[in-house]
Amino acid sequence: MNHAFPRVPPIPEESAPRWLTTPAELDQWLSEHQHEPLALDTEFERVSTFYPIPGLVQLGAGESLRLVDPSVAEQSARFRETLADAGRPKLLYAMGEDLELFRHWLDLEPRGLLDLQLGSALAGAGFSVGYARLVESLFGEVLDKSATRSDWLARPLSPAQERYALDDIRFLEPMYQWVSERLRARGLDGAMADESDRFAADLLAQSDPEDAYLKLRGGWPLSPERQHVLRALTRWREQECRRRDRPRSRVLADAALIGIAERLPDSVGALAAVEGVPPVVVRRYGDGIIELVQQAKQSGEVPGVLIDRPLTRPQQDRYRKIKKHMVRAAEQADVPVELLAPRKRLEALLRHDRPDMDTLAVFNTGWRGQVLEPVLPEIRTLLEEQDSHD
Repeated sequence: MNHAFPRVPPIPEESAPRWLTTPAELDQWLSEHQHEPLALDTEFERVSTFYPIPGLVQLGAGESLRLVDPSVAEQSARFRETLADAGRPKLLYAMGEDLELFRHWLDLEPRGLLDLQLGSALAGAGFSVGYARLVESLFGEVLDKSATRSDWLARPLSPAQERYALDDIRFLEPMYQWVSERLRARGLDGAMADESDRFAADLLAQSDPEDAYLKLRGGWPLSPERQHVLRALTRWREQECRRRDRPRSRVLADAALIGIAERLPDSVGALAAVEGVPPVVVRRYGDGIIELVQQAKQSGEVPGVLIDRPLTRPQQDRYRKIKKHMVRAAEQADVPVELLAPRKRLEALLRHDRPDMDTLAVFNTGWRGQVLEPVLPEIRTLLEEQDSHD
């Protein structure tokens, strides 16, 4: 199968240069390869912290594959400029965690990112296919994943770690060429860039502490007043997790936050009686949580947006009918329906008395509009029925 693809860069020999060891070397390397797509990956640690800790940056351009220590990368102005340059394609695979790392570690919003997991799905390789599996399918190489969970903060890295890290970038450019050719043949040239941008924007929107309560789907039965309390509690937890650099579950679990908002405890003793609130939380935060609950309760405010409630039975029935048309369009175009019609966006069409026009625009414009064009009349008819019935 390899003959159909551009040559895959070999792993540099241990005696050959693998590392860019100073900011000046990194700047020079980026300058030399400024007109080529940049293959990009990171390794990090995140076991007991809120934020990922950078352990390694991997870069590739053409035949040149390099490893960079985070302390070197963060001192390179050229590296930051490259990440922020919308005109320079950066090739990643399943970029969600990398994007979060760059936002926190370097305090910048990367641009020009192309997620090849999304691109390969649009090219017909399947939904959410793992990198190693796709490499084996396209290039016939089986990757050694034994170093996946090794210590990326330790130095020096072992030869096995270096090999693993270089493998994570050396297939990205030939994969990019394969994806691009397939998308052109399907008439979906800009789809990977559009979907990568949308994915990045969605991740950014989800990072706002003010809206963190909306992720606690189990809180939908709460009244608007109690959802305001939940919003205050969730905002506090986000701020505390970031201040202490601890995972959310290490501060207070989602279910406990919902329980507090439901019961509105007015004393430390009442807080201790809420299921899921550990004694250590009561000792450390008890008085502050009670004050927070009372302030939110007495404010009389309600959130402008409430947590999504499950669809009603008529809405579920209409959802299934619309989804059936979208499945048909996805099968005809050979793209995953999970990507064509994300459940959250499809549900948003049906949650209001009238169809949400902003959400509908997601489905009738861009590559989705192109794929769904044959079934859009049927979908609009179903939405108009919803409008008349509601």
